Amino acid sequence: MKFGTGFAAVILAATMFGAQAARADQLIEEYTAFIGEADLYNSNNVRLQEPWQIIRQDRANFHRFGVSQRGDQSDSFFADAGNRELVERMISRGTIDRAARNAVVRGNVMINVQIFRGPRGDYVNVLVY
Repeated sequence: MKFGTGFAAVILAATMFGAQAARADQLIEEYTAFIGEADLYNSNNVRLQEPWQIIRQDRANFHRFGVSQRGDQSDSFFADAGNRELVERMISRGTIDRAARNAVVRGNVMINVQIFRGPRGDYVNVLVY
């Protein structure tokens, strides 16, 4: 049986599409949180200056210290203290635009955090609304 070049192209395209789909990033969890005054300071009452520090503190407040504000949702990923330590790297691999960064640092804002698992590791996308 003889196959033409068209058949070979279809097989190649299907193989490439299948490999790409297998590597697709996976949303593993999503939550919303209100960044309030308590989230802007660490346990030593030092004002935090970076969005990743504030998001990490928000999750520590929620999971470890039982401090939450209206609108905070639970998540299982950052319930693990080891995962909270990864927030800086996860944000650097994900997305948070300049306006969102500034809003998080100012506080008094709702955020949406999407946690993804990708071929290069876990990352988060942060949106402000």
